[in-house]
Amino acid sequence: MSSMQAHYAARDIEARILAGLRAAGLNPEQRLTPQELGALDHFHTGGLRASRELLEVAQIRAGDHVLDIGAGLAGSARLIASAVDCRVDCIEMSPDYCAGAVLLNRLTGLEDRIAVHEGSALDLPFPDHTFDVVWMQNVGMNIADKRTLYGQIARVLKPGGRYAFQEMAAGKVPTSNYPLPWATEPADNCLVSGDEMCSLLGGCGFITELFEDTSDLHMSRTAANATPAVAGQLGLSVFVDNLAQKAANARRSLEQGEVRLVRGVFRVD
Repeated sequence: MSSMQAHYAARDIEARILAGLRAAGLNPEQRLTPQELGALDHFHTGGLRASRELLEVAQIRAGDHVLDIGAGLAGSARLIASAVDCRVDCIEMSPDYCAGAVLLNRLTGLEDRIAVHEGSALDLPFPDHTFDVVWMQNVGMNIADKRTLYGQIARVLKPGGRYAFQEMAAGKVPTSNYPLPWATEPADNCLVSGDEMCSLLGGCGFITELFEDTSDLHMSRTAANATPAVAGQLGLSVFVDNLAQKAANARRSLEQGEVRLVRGVFRVD
């Protein structure tokens, strides 16, 4: 992409974000909070609630240096930076999402605590032993080379640092409901089982502090809180095509045991 094309792409996503905010009754000319943006910028299963719960178990402390891998629009990064008062670096492959993240960081007044980098999780552009915590939500299901991914995470963590994540894992039967939020077709779907995930992490030097399957909890909450979208409501449909179909397929896959939702905290010595 040329610099001119990148400029216009960035302006397009900024315009879409601003239009979505105004349609939802938010004024981008006034300081916004991460909580107000929660329906828009948490690109993962469970949304803002899941991010808050992961933040609780991750035990991030004030002054920590955090890396958010596959940060999207940096919703989790803003939640972390505002709730814990720490620095967060974001790595994201999509230049559009990077531009959107920079805009939303500015609208929330958090641009001084959050840095946005365009790049790959398989080749992290940071020195060894840089971060106290690495954070990742619903990213690994698109990455086939998980050994390299976990090796990169271990490399950039300080001794005693923690990797906190939420992820989709493979269930006991093959995935059959497409398109999914993370995979339009089977070739895009890079799930491994929870057992394999833990084994790969252990092979990269990680020690388990927490690993749990939260699928049933998520499904019960979804059933209890299901409400139809209304016109002007802030949400991921600003960016995600066929969102309702993809979300329904993900829910069906969970119900049928084709996928599982897991989260964990692993430590490196």
